[in-house]
Amino acid sequence: MTLPSIYQHKFAEKLTILNDRGKGVLIRMYNIKKTCSDPKTKPLFFTEKTMEPSIKYINKKFPNVDARSSTQHLGPVHKEKAEIIKVLNSYYQSFVDVMEFRDHVYELLNTIDASQCYFDIHVNYDFTKNYLDLVVTYTSVILLLSRIEDRKALIGMYNCAHEMIQGSGDPSFARLGQMVLEYDTPFKKLTEEFGPHTKAVTSALLSLHFLFARRNQSAEQWRSNQLLSLISNAAAMLSPASSDVMACEYLSLEVIERWILIGFLLCHGCLSATQQCLDLWKMALQGSLYLTLLRDEVLQIHKITEEFFGSLKGYGKRVADVKECKEQAVAHSGQLHRNRRAFLRTTVRELQALLDDQPGLLGPKALCVFVALSLCRDEVNWLVRHAEHVTKTKTPEDYMDSHIAELLFLMEQLRNLMRRHFPIVQRYHIQYLARFDALLLSDIIQNLTVCPEEESIIMSAFVSTLSSLTPKQVDNKEKFDFTGLRLDWFRLQAYTSVAKAPMQLRESPDVGRVMNLIMFHTKMLDSLEELLLETSDLSAFCFYVRPFDKLFAVTMEEPAMLRFAIAFPLVCSHFTHCTHSMCPEEYPHLKSCGLLLCNGFLEEIARQATACILDACAEQRNLSEQLLPKHCASTISKARNKKTIKQPPKKGEPERDKPGAESQRKDRSVVTNMDKLHHVLSELSLSLNHVPSFSVFEHTITPAEYLSSHLETRLNRSFVSMASYNQAMQEIMRPSEVLASLRAYLAFIQSLGQFTCVDASRIIRNVLLQQTQPLDSNGEQTLTTIYTNWYLEALLRQASTGAIVLSRTMQAFVSVPREGEQSFNAEEFSDILEMRALAELLGPYGLKFLSDNLMWHVSSQVVELKKLVTENMDVLVQIRSNFYKPEQMVSLLPRLTSAENMLKRMTIIGEILSFRSMAQKGLREITLSIFELATAAGIPCDIDPALVAALSNLKIDSSSPEEEYKSACLLLVFVAVSLPLLASDPFSMYSVEIDGYSNNIHCLAKAIIHVSAALFTIHNKNIETHLKEFLLLASVSLLHLGQDPDKLRSKNRESISLLMHLMVEESSFLTVDMLETCFPYVLLRNAYREVHRAFLLSKLPTH
Repeated sequence: MTLPSIYQHKFAEKLTILNDRGKGVLIRMYNIKKTCSDPKTKPLFFTEKTMEPSIKYINKKFPNVDARSSTQHLGPVHKEKAEIIKVLNSYYQSFVDVMEFRDHVYELLNTIDASQCYFDIHVNYDFTKNYLDLVVTYTSVILLLSRIEDRKALIGMYNCAHEMIQGSGDPSFARLGQMVLEYDTPFKKLTEEFGPHTKAVTSALLSLHFLFARRNQSAEQWRSNQLLSLISNAAAMLSPASSDVMACEYLSLEVIERWILIGFLLCHGCLSATQQCLDLWKMALQGSLYLTLLRDEVLQIHKITEEFFGSLKGYGKRVADVKECKEQAVAHSGQLHRNRRAFLRTTVRELQALLDDQPGLLGPKALCVFVALSLCRDEVNWLVRHAEHVTKTKTPEDYMDSHIAELLFLMEQLRNLMRRHFPIVQRYHIQYLARFDALLLSDIIQNLTVCPEEESIIMSAFVSTLSSLTPKQVDNKEKFDFTGLRLDWFRLQAYTSVAKAPMQLRESPDVGRVMNLIMFHTKMLDSLEELLLETSDLSAFCFYVRPFDKLFAVTMEEPAMLRFAIAFPLVCSHFTHCTHSMCPEEYPHLKSCGLLLCNGFLEEIARQATACILDACAEQRNLSEQLLPKHCASTISKARNKKTIKQPPKKGEPERDKPGAESQRKDRSVVTNMDKLHHVLSELSLSLNHVPSFSVFEHTITPAEYLSSHLETRLNRSFVSMASYNQAMQEIMRPSEVLASLRAYLAFIQSLGQFTCVDASRIIRNVLLQQTQPLDSNGEQTLTTIYTNWYLEALLRQASTGAIVLSRTMQAFVSVPREGEQSFNAEEFSDILEMRALAELLGPYGLKFLSDNLMWHVSSQVVELKKLVTENMDVLVQIRSNFYKPEQMVSLLPRLTSAENMLKRMTIIGEILSFRSMAQKGLREITLSIFELATAAGIPCDIDPALVAALSNLKIDSSSPEEEYKSACLLLVFVAVSLPLLASDPFSMYSVEIDGYSNNIHCLAKAIIHVSAALFTIHNKNIETHLKEFLLLASVSLLHLGQDPDKLRSKNRESISLLMHLMVEESSFLTVDMLETCFPYVLLRNAYREVHRAFLLSKLPTH
């Protein structure tokens, strides 16, 4: 072979291109296999019943399918031929790519054999590695091709459709069909193909023997060798970590194992010829049960090898060797890898801590970082691969690791260290290259005995490039690119590895040694991310979802591993490395898978953290409840009776500890529930706080936001559950107790700043604001809704039946005890303290919602009142005109109908308005001058805007504004002339104790004043004028009552007279002077004297 031909073969370029091309073709085969194995994603015509006969015919006749004469079998294909061409084109072209890839691999391997190239991983590392990679990639492509069950149908159907449309089959079909048939039994054909290449493949594999034996050691051997320990030899801590072939140190053990096992499977003849080959092969067989082809596609190596060797004559010994190695692997490989993971956890933890404390060591010890990452990655991949595929085992603990999270976390820490301190690494290695490597290489070149011109030019360029480097380039943040230099070195390896080359690289080992060192140093300047990807890529988890989820689940069950749980979402950021430019169609699937897993992990971490926070809040709530006033009765009782003889405690009544006793510790070793919760919360918080954000497929993920979201949702539910609302039984907690519990929760949430990076203030604001709305962000009921419902359906409903009375003295609704009725104590839910608590819980927005609901009920009552006015329209008009004519009033009043109903409805309106007024008093600390906002803030107004808004929305069909105004006027007339009817009610007796009436008619004053003010505001009339008219009518009616001879109808005349004074007190439009003109004050004074005299007489003992 002539010298120019050595350079013209371009081995380096072809190996680089074919390896990348092969990876793309391999991923396309994988994608076709996965697509066609899933009924949801495979082409539609493969799932149609009408197409089944055609598919069976194509599979049977393949590749000799006659599309023209077989119309009976291929009729459905003819109908769908255009769609088939459109859908199957990418599938068919992918198979054509396999065939073309095979042709190029054939050509290159044959050329390499003809050139008699030699391979040695320690001499020509790049050349050997790329050669072995190509062999394994090619084999993997063929194996995946043979695993696609529908390959014949896909290719045959496309060709038939092509022939039906174009008149002839695809030009590539004949060779493609033949290739598919040849690889029906792939290993038989592959071993035939690689027969001529046995020498080259074997020499490359044998060069791995020493490396594999040194790298493939047990954890005990690693420990005795002080692997990865920087402190074992303190004197050498600053010495650069180095070896003859730097890249071999972090070369994946899994890759080496795959090279050996697939290589010897293809070139099995050397196993019987060379003992060294046999030893290397047997050593590799004992490490794993499953070998990765691509992603989750594996080779059950012992089974495949045993079946293949069993089909060959004279391979009985090899079959026995396989069985023996399989037994060894089954018995010991699980424990071997488990011990390795345990060793790596402790060693890498020490390494990471030291480098984090002294980042300057990253310069000389950068190699240690990549070795650690590579070893960890290999062990993690081994675990997840075997956890998925090993289904029956006597030692399941070997294939599940509850501490794997720490290893993943340490890998992320090392990666972040290298990225964060990359300038340190660059500064160190740029000086190494310029001041040591360049000088050393120059000396070696000068001492070469043989150095052709081409090689001399390349190596001189190396020296020139390295010598020109300066630390200022790092300071100026210049971008380095040594891709050309590394490709030149790859070319030089190829030139000097040919048998007849003038310069033999194996005869000048120093060149290879120093150049391998230089290659690593250049990567430290421009290829950090590529090296991190090469040594620590965990994208395999994207295709092992089940074991990934299972490992995460066992991690969350291990308290010591909770702080490392964030490693699982971070691993999802690796999944973007799975993509390849030759298979863009799988990107959406990979993206959705990565985001789904990441979200699932963070949701679970946040869920557990939220549960822990709420458990701690519940503990704080329990402690807070012990301080409620209702629990102090027993303590007060004991204090008052402390001088008496101590009574023995009753059976079943344990001695109750005083609040605060839980904080007195007698033994620190006793762990309380709060201690456990704080510990778990701190661990989970460390996990969520580890990174502020990270990216997964162009999506920015913020872990703390998951906790915030969960916390908001759970807090909303917790606050609602505090009320213990039972709609069926109409039971609910007092607002003051709920407020005390809520404050205990909020106090603990505020303290979360010392644990997590969540914005506690923002969460509290959001949750409390949501509780002031009818529904929260999840569409669930809030405190505002349930308290509004309860006060309307329970308290005010019973008030309308007389079971609850408004006490003006206590400024609360009070329950009236009745036999046979069990009811709650209304005063416990409506006194001043409870109304303030309610206002604080619901806030202005919540009280506005409550007010709107109350106003709806008021407007409903007003509608009914207007109907009653309409029924009595004629009589009321006459009464209004003749109220000063007693003789006519006597005949008109009996003609009024439903007067009691009208008074009852007005009373209900008064009760509702009274309750609303009490609720708004809780907000009076907020002072706003704007009219509507002032009402919402609890500041009383002469005219209630909410009531005006509610009543103005009432529309009665075919009624004009004049008729509406007339109806409002007559409503007041109706009320005024009906007041005397109340005197006959036995419950209309004025009670001095409650400063009101047992039937709540004192609420009439508020109802009359506010409803009339609202109605006449709507009609833009003078309120004072109409209220004066009402006073006059009511006064005349009550004065006539004093002349009524029927004592039963005027029984409570004095009590009813007091309503006149209550109305004047309630209204800002009326004065006592106005009342005096129509109803003498002496009558009010006499009435007050009578009701007080009656009250005093009722208190006298009976004899």
